[in-house]
Amino acid sequence: MPPYSQSIPISNGFSQNHHKNNHHVSTNIITIDVGGQLFQTTKQTLTLAGSKNMFSNLFDSSEQQNMINNIPFIDRDPELFSILLSLLRTGNLPSKAKAFDIQDIIFEAKFYGIDDLLVQSQSNPSQFEAFDLEKSMVLPLSGRDSPSAIATTPNGSIHVSHGSKITSFDWSLQRKSTTLTSFAAIDSLLALSSNIVAAGATDFSGLQILDLDLGFVRQTLNWENVTKSSSTVQAIGVSPEFLFTSFESGRRNSNSIMVYDLNSFKVVSEIANNEIFGADLGSAIPSTKLNWVPSLNLLMASGSHSGPSGVSGNIKFWDLRSGNAVWEISETIDCFADIAVSDTLSAIFKIGINSGEVSYIDLRNFGSLNTWSCLGDARKINNVKKEGVGCKIEAHGNQVFSGKQGELQLWSEVLMGSSNNGKDRIFKKNILGRAKDSGGNRIASMGFGGNKMFVTRKDQQCVEVWQSSVRRF
Repeated sequence: MPPYSQSIPISNGFSQNHHKNNHHVSTNIITIDVGGQLFQTTKQTLTLAGSKNMFSNLFDSSEQQNMINNIPFIDRDPELFSILLSLLRTGNLPSKAKAFDIQDIIFEAKFYGIDDLLVQSQSNPSQFEAFDLEKSMVLPLSGRDSPSAIATTPNGSIHVSHGSKITSFDWSLQRKSTTLTSFAAIDSLLALSSNIVAAGATDFSGLQILDLDLGFVRQTLNWENVTKSSSTVQAIGVSPEFLFTSFESGRRNSNSIMVYDLNSFKVVSEIANNEIFGADLGSAIPSTKLNWVPSLNLLMASGSHSGPSGVSGNIKFWDLRSGNAVWEISETIDCFADIAVSDTLSAIFKIGINSGEVSYIDLRNFGSLNTWSCLGDARKINNVKKEGVGCKIEAHGNQVFSGKQGELQLWSEVLMGSSNNGKDRIFKKNILGRAKDSGGNRIASMGFGGNKMFVTRKDQQCVEVWQSSVRRF
């Protein structure tokens, strides 16, 4: 009789070795008994799990089993083990994993010490397929408050502010915690790590660094303005080294951008300090969006203001070394309702507040051109209905996503090669999802983490999760 009975199921693809004397071949093959079911794999496969897990102990056991035929036994669920073994072999969960609760798989992965591999497989940005996104689930929030801001992490976890609370979901989108803050409402939220966030409000002084796991304020950062009044937060941004915060004085007559060291939160510098003099409303515009542009090594700050003559705004690129603005774009015609910058596409994108149309400026002509190229109907730029009010736009990778009322739009560049002769670039619009996905509610925010896109809508107490249908767990 062979070393193990054929009546015991052996996973497909496993090699069997019935020749004990073929030592140089068999030493690479490891047989494991999990819950009464035999599995065979190789040392190379188990090595992919790393060194600090229970699989590393099987190497010594495999040497012993070749001499005394002692097969290591693990008293666990064999079906879940089969799924995790597929994860080790391919780097992805097999399709049969859909039949199991993700929490069961997580629990089992933690037992074997390979939960990090599971996180990587389920939050890999390379699995983000923009053209195949579908709404896969909804994350409900407690209470009556709608989300006011979201903050995502690279591994696909998300923090959501609603009212005075911040609710966190881990990478598997299970509710992790809800933290009560001192804010009446949170307007700006940025994830600094899986459990540390920076939070601020337009009607509450100071930027707070919060530890959501322990539920306390690690540090509060304030701007000492000339009027000695409170300093409310208008926007937060980050680079690999620095944390940026746009402050406005409580009297709304001065504003500034503070630059902090990302590790120590000590002040590095202050830029864009403005004070109002007389009727100079232009200097009163605080930056309400901060974006770091790696290829330019510059900080893009933008803000708008509604005055007697309509909505005006500006976009400035700041050099942190000199503290000077090296390029400025003034917005007076069809000012932006929202703005985004794509380092991958080398362009700034906006949604015009009058037209509701998407336009762009090519950053490859940085500093020499500040004329917008409209991707839609340019005749709407003087639209008195202001179709772009409340519209949102965000860039992710080489794609641009816009929310016009309840509709999600995806903009992607069409490569024309030399046939375009250096003329305006061509971008194509696609509509994401189905009509029932929108529900008629205006899109309030968009965020991206791992292989997921997160969407919130006005007056809805939940977060939509959009994932690629072919990759969805």
